[in-house]
Amino acid sequence: MHEPIDTKDPSQVEAEVQRVYLKLFPQGDGNYIPMVFQWAASWFSGQYLDYQPIDAHYHDLEHTLQGILCMARLLGGRQEQGQEPKLTQRMFELGMLAMLLHDTGYLKKRGDNEGTGAKYTLTHVDRSIQFAGEMMLARDFLIEEVLAVQNMIRCTGVNVKLDTIRFQSELERIVGFSLGTSDLLGQMSARDYVDKLPVLYLEFAEAASYNAGKMKAGGFFSSADDLIQKTPLFWDNYVRSKINKEFLGLYRFLSDPYPDGPNPYVERIEANVARIRSELAKRTNP
Repeated sequence: MHEPIDTKDPSQVEAEVQRVYLKLFPQGDGNYIPMVFQWAASWFSGQYLDYQPIDAHYHDLEHTLQGILCMARLLGGRQEQGQEPKLTQRMFELGMLAMLLHDTGYLKKRGDNEGTGAKYTLTHVDRSIQFAGEMMLARDFLIEEVLAVQNMIRCTGVNVKLDTIRFQSELERIVGFSLGTSDLLGQMSARDYVDKLPVLYLEFAEAASYNAGKMKAGGFFSSADDLIQKTPLFWDNYVRSKINKEFLGLYRFLSDPYPDGPNPYVERIEANVARIRSELAKRTNP
């Protein structure tokens, strides 16, 4: 089973991702993971070009670290099972970079002082794709690598039609679906996920205010309490279906043993959902 990692500590997450990477690719570039983590730290701390530090309070650096930890483990589990197409070193590297980039669309440029980056909720995927393209081209990545990362980021769109993404290969599609899976599981399995739901609601509410006419007041929910009450349905009716069908059940590579053994991510999510249901029941039957 996976060792517990504190996702509030970037160094712990980096060390675990590096461990998985070098286990999969012993001859890999030992500097690559530290390098891209350093890049991410600069993006989110306001040390990159004219971008401010991240000020979205739910979609922050820890959210990204939760996702990359889950994704590295998922891809590691898939490789251990000898799945085809076989994961290549470069596609793993691009997948890790894509996860670090996937929510850079919440970053604001200097001089953008209205509200927080949460106002970009509706457009953050497109903004992340643009950020990724500009950053990677400036660092001389190959155009097909840029397109691969951008396609992977597209997999995180809530309403994206995955069959419209023009993947360049089947392996790119698998890594993109792994990213989409891990984005969902990483955050929902967090021990403080339930406690942070009111913070997520505030992001939706800010986005609704900023996008007047495009989102109803409060975003997708009428209140923080409404979001919390609907979270079990979100898990049961949306996330479960998405990870099983659209994302091809890749989450099972997190199970030990594969494919039907205990899955620590799913177990923690179900514990969070059970906590919500228990707290709602107490209100109904005090």
